[in-house]
Amino acid sequence: MYLIKRKEVLNPSVVLMEIEAPYIAKKVQPGQFVIYRVDEQGERVPLTVNDCDREAGTITLIFQLVGRSTLKLAALNEGDSILDVVGPLGVPTEIPEGAKRICVIGGGVGCAIAYPQAKKYFAEGLEVDVIAGFRSKDIVILEDAFKAHSTRLTVCTDDGSYGRKGFVTDALREQIEAGAKYDCVIAIGPVPMMKFVSKVTEPYGIKTIVSLNPIMIDGTGMCGGCRVTVGGKTRYACVEGPDFDGHEVDYDELMRRSGVFREREADCRMMTLAEQKRGDA
Repeated sequence: MYLIKRKEVLNPSVVLMEIEAPYIAKKVQPGQFVIYRVDEQGERVPLTVNDCDREAGTITLIFQLVGRSTLKLAALNEGDSILDVVGPLGVPTEIPEGAKRICVIGGGVGCAIAYPQAKKYFAEGLEVDVIAGFRSKDIVILEDAFKAHSTRLTVCTDDGSYGRKGFVTDALREQIEAGAKYDCVIAIGPVPMMKFVSKVTEPYGIKTIVSLNPIMIDGTGMCGGCRVTVGGKTRYACVEGPDFDGHEVDYDELMRRSGVFREREADCRMMTLAEQKRGDA
């Protein structure tokens, strides 16, 4: 059992939880993830680790309320426990050796996954530009955390209600055209966002790393659910990723596969909300 030490609602659809997991906290690196089960009947759900406190033995997870499992997790409170948390899984993020300036881009809740990379490389003395994109002001997360761990931060909102109006790709293109010499770009967020970030950087030959989130079950590469096509070859995100070369990913295939259970997910969400309203879950 894994004790929930802290819970914070970041916005109406995103929750932060700090969980007691000393063995994971001791080893986890930016880019790696865990798989949790709320209870015996729970499905296995991957979540990338947002942060860790090695001395306190805790890891921080930030997740969006999407389907049954995330709703059940969000219903827990400080002092409650999660049945299983397995990890760290996946390969830590690696940037080109000798890199001096990077750009870390997060989209929506993907900012939670982009934060540990910004924090790590900023602490190592790199120049770190962060571009964080959201639909609107009311769902902006981690702004203060990014300010503390970046050289410069640009917040974008689609509707212009906060920060710079427009998409992260617009801000990235402007910064490159203004002379920003990036050795690497790390993009994490919705698949379309990662796709178009990669299209922006490709003509400039900028190394671009994306973190993929395909359907995942066992986390060991055996089930094959997490397979993606990268550079024309089948790769397994849980053991070979989740980071891949953004210029080689078949994004269209990834989007098709990721949407297979979308209707079922929506049905389960409605059922779970109804159960919680009745007090059954």
